[in-house]
Amino acid sequence: MPFLDNNFLLSNETARRLYHDYAEPQPILDYHCHLPAKDIAENRRFANLFEIWLEGDHYKWRAMRANGIPEKYITGDASPYDKFLAWARTVPYTLRNPLYQWTHLELQRYFEIDELLDEINAPEIWKRANEVLADLGSHGILEKFQVQVVCTTDDPTDNLQFHRIIAKSNLKTRVFPAFRPDKALAIGTLGFESWIEQLGCAANIEIRNLNGFLDALRKRHDDFHALGCRLSDHGLDHCFATPCSQHECAALFDKARISQSISEEQRAKFVSFMMLFFAQLDSEKGWTKQLHLGALRNVNSAARERIGPDTGYDTVGDFPQIRPLAAYLDLLAQENALPRMILYNVNPADTFSFATLTGCYQEGDQPGKIQYGSAWWFLDQKEGITAQINALSNVGLLSRFIGMVTDSRSFMSYPRHEYFRRVLCDLVGRDVASGELPQDESLLRRLIEDICYRNARHYLQLPG
Repeated sequence: MPFLDNNFLLSNETARRLYHDYAEPQPILDYHCHLPAKDIAENRRFANLFEIWLEGDHYKWRAMRANGIPEKYITGDASPYDKFLAWARTVPYTLRNPLYQWTHLELQRYFEIDELLDEINAPEIWKRANEVLADLGSHGILEKFQVQVVCTTDDPTDNLQFHRIIAKSNLKTRVFPAFRPDKALAIGTLGFESWIEQLGCAANIEIRNLNGFLDALRKRHDDFHALGCRLSDHGLDHCFATPCSQHECAALFDKARISQSISEEQRAKFVSFMMLFFAQLDSEKGWTKQLHLGALRNVNSAARERIGPDTGYDTVGDFPQIRPLAAYLDLLAQENALPRMILYNVNPADTFSFATLTGCYQEGDQPGKIQYGSAWWFLDQKEGITAQINALSNVGLLSRFIGMVTDSRSFMSYPRHEYFRRVLCDLVGRDVASGELPQDESLLRRLIEDICYRNARHYLQLPG
């Protein structure tokens, strides 16, 4: 079978029909990503292929480091063209890494370039791609890939000015903020005090104590809701559910404000109280809460000192997950504060545990209320996607799954939805071919179309 032809990843006729007839036409509902709202508001035009492709792509940075590329050509001061050439030199060495397929899928879908990128043809590909980019802004990309909804990821201190601009524009894609209050949990760390000041300014509330802190967060939650936000998100090592009264939490807050040290036990209590508070806010407004659990971040302290955080030095963590996550869900259920929730794991060892745990807190008022989220980060490739789908199929209801997200900072990532849809259709097509699923067109069509689009549309209850 030719590389990346029209039937890429589709191993039989049923898989091909399911993808081309039912999956491929579906619009994209990208309910979790890290696209900058500023780039959308300003309809950013990318000056060259580096800006749109390499500017913030940790996946590519890691591969380049593994290939012996000096940091100057990754995050350093080399020219954009020289950084692109360094990536082109790396691409032939990424065989069997999903980056090889993604790279060429993106070249095809954005620029109609079918050549295999390497150091020899890099200058010509640079030229051809840049010619296309001259006429393709961020709005054009969203339209080209039928992106119906984008939900960005935003700190509670964000003034949301770019979301207001987008809301007043003629852009067909609906763009909403998503509430990411991780910095509200960073008690006892450097920068917590300055973040509180930023929060107070954003909410126009003077924060003197815990009550003021909670009022400011509630005000920002309201502000996000007014602009269409219906999702929150937390990136945590693991969940917390240590009992903590408001009186005890207030004392810890005051202690941190006067720069007294906070122990791990005290931090666990503070975070537990705050995570219950955030769940109550989400539940009251009918939001969906996302939990991204298990990443061990910024492990290379020397690199962090030189380059900064979040530059590709993260790994899969081995934190105990299920007991604290179950305790957190149980606490929310007891407090009648369990919102719709999507659970993402980054450690493949947790795949079946997460899939089974979702079944323990389903409620009859909402099909698939607790979702086992799409394969995340290091698992976002064929093997990881397959494992997530298989686990959910075996212990839950795949038919209620709300599907794929890009979870990306790049406008070049929309072929990831295509990649996911092809893997999904191939799995179902293989089951049909082996007699494990019926050759019933109406059943199969509903399954594919629901997972690719309709389930997310109904589940998330986004405005409009």
